[in-house]
Amino acid sequence: MQCLRSVFFLGCMLFTRAAFAAIELPSFIGDHMVLQRETHVPLWGKARAGARVTLTSSWNRKTYTTQADAAGNWKVMIQTPAAGGPYQITCNDGTPLILTDVLIGEVWLASGQSNMEMPVAGFRNQPVLNSNDLLMESGNPEIRLCQLEHGAVLTPASAAKSTGWQQSDAQMVKKFSAVAYQYAKILQERLRVPVGIIGSYWGGTIIEAWMNTHSLQAFPHIRIPRDTVGTGKNTATALFNAMICPLVGYGIKGVIWYQGEQNRPSAAIYDSLLLAMVKEWRTLWNQGEWPFYYVQIAPYRYNDKLGPSAPLREAQQKAAAIIPHCGMVVSMDAGEEKTIHPANKTVISRRLAYWALANTYGRPGIAFESPVYKSMKVEDNGSVTVLFDHAPNGLTAFGKELAAFELAGSDQQFYPATATITGQGVRLSSGQVKSPVAVRYAFKDWVTGDLYNTEGLPAAPFRTDTWEIK
Repeated sequence: MQCLRSVFFLGCMLFTRAAFAAIELPSFIGDHMVLQRETHVPLWGKARAGARVTLTSSWNRKTYTTQADAAGNWKVMIQTPAAGGPYQITCNDGTPLILTDVLIGEVWLASGQSNMEMPVAGFRNQPVLNSNDLLMESGNPEIRLCQLEHGAVLTPASAAKSTGWQQSDAQMVKKFSAVAYQYAKILQERLRVPVGIIGSYWGGTIIEAWMNTHSLQAFPHIRIPRDTVGTGKNTATALFNAMICPLVGYGIKGVIWYQGEQNRPSAAIYDSLLLAMVKEWRTLWNQGEWPFYYVQIAPYRYNDKLGPSAPLREAQQKAAAIIPHCGMVVSMDAGEEKTIHPANKTVISRRLAYWALANTYGRPGIAFESPVYKSMKVEDNGSVTVLFDHAPNGLTAFGKELAAFELAGSDQQFYPATATITGQGVRLSSGQVKSPVAVRYAFKDWVTGDLYNTEGLPAAPFRTDTWEIK
């Protein structure tokens, strides 16, 4: 609980002082912020030691009173109304500080590595699909964005630099996560309430860096450095301490996550790592088991030595079954062979939004779960029938041939399978495999997924064997 104490009693903040005001606030508590609606949210800051601090919210004219401790740290819980605004919050320890243009709505945290970080403007020579149209249409005061700066430290931080909360416009959006911005845009348009999203991400990072010391105790082989020599973005706990700890407690609805490419060497334990990370974040936030929606890494022809990507995707699929209130977006049809940063971020944002709208906000009729492998049966004629969950109206390839299935016999050699969609599932056969014992679908670094449910959600990759990946 070291981080929680650091957040609420040491502040875990970058303080920004208004002219002549004694009250100091974290960089992500201020003008233009969005507060989570219809709940109690903490606000915290720094004042004169021992000072009586009051916060008055304009939506109900209620005043909350607390006392700063000997170091000047204070925290209060305030009640938020239904969505609306703009409002004001007056903070006072003898000298008032007025926060203006505060909205009440839905707040989400977006985190992960480069495919979450990739901005709407794209990376150098790596575009985002329809980026200029996204920028042209970005002016929306009901969407607010806050992006944390990169940081890596070995102890829970008492500072977090950020952009502060900014209204959505082309200048801000072009630098913000394409996945996170479009996710916020969809939610705002569908829910018709203000939406705020906090971006805390860094490309090329391992999940261990986003975990704290407590959550890594179950993994004794993971080294947590005790000095700052060589501390970097892939040092265990370093990103949690610098880029998550300062945010802990800020009222959120949930988290979206896109990470995993850098953890291919540790695929065998990635599901356990993700479970431990989510459990610890939820414990520290102390706001219940908020939803956690994440993206399965996209296909790509890797040319490094970190290992194959299929086992990592397999671990991500396993995580979906062990993490409560979570959901996984499948991206097997949205990768690119020659770039690890696919241009089509819109489809990812939309699939994340399906999960949120249907599963979190209770919008009926929206499909959100991709087909997943259920069972296989070897027929007497040597064919195999594969059944799937989450395909209530059946399966489709949208008029194309299914090319991502493989069959193997007891020799463990896989060959392309002829695949046909049937009334039950998919029937497979191969002239090179007379007695099949195993099926794989899209279980490679680079492959284009081609099987969907009729709602257009792609099937998750899978294998039925446990053989060594070659």
